Amino acid sequence: MMNLKKLHYFSGITISIFVGFHLFNHFFSLFGPSAHIELMNDLRVVYRTTFIETVLLLAVAIQIISGIKLFLKKRKTKSGFFQKLQIWTGLYLAFFLIVHVSAVLSGRMFLKLDTNFYFGVAGLNTFPLNLFFVPYYGLAIISFFGHVAAIHSMKMKRKVLGVTPYQQTYTILFMGVLLALVLLYGLTDGFNGIEIPKDYDIMIGK
Repeated sequence: MMNLKKLHYFSGITISIFVGFHLFNHFFSLFGPSAHIELMNDLRVVYRTTFIETVLLLAVAIQIISGIKLFLKKRKTKSGFFQKLQIWTGLYLAFFLIVHVSAVLSGRMFLKLDTNFYFGVAGLNTFPLNLFFVPYYGLAIISFFGHVAAIHSMKMKRKVLGVTPYQQTYTILFMGVLLALVLLYGLTDGFNGIEIPKDYDIMIGK
């Protein structure tokens, strides 16, 4: 039977594949809402199928439960910056996944909204909600890369193109911070704010 650590690892790989496409989709916000929505509609042909969506939701549930169990089991034995980074980024990602997935499913099933670009950025572009949503989204991206960087620091033992494992790890972490800034720039139209359609007024308390 697969142990808890392996279960956490494989569910993490499954989620990471989806996150990679999801972040790529968000990158298209730099070209405007229409470009973002168009690409999302193309990607949904795959991940909105019943099978893939079930696998993703199952992976999220396994990742959260196994992550919390591993945290409770190993929190006192972890030492060093990257070992602690793995723990705290993992906890934040568990929190983010619970909130984010619940919000998307509620939006679809109860509010009957298209959980597209405007659903995702409503809070980012509305004051004072953006005081919560900007760090909420930014920290999620940084935590994802931080978690990957922490695992990389423990697994990688050799140079790649002359770059040491230590340098590789900090490069991954830096990429996360940079990407968070780039995506927040795109999702807010260069920090100028995006007008949210009236269909999504319920998302911003109107």
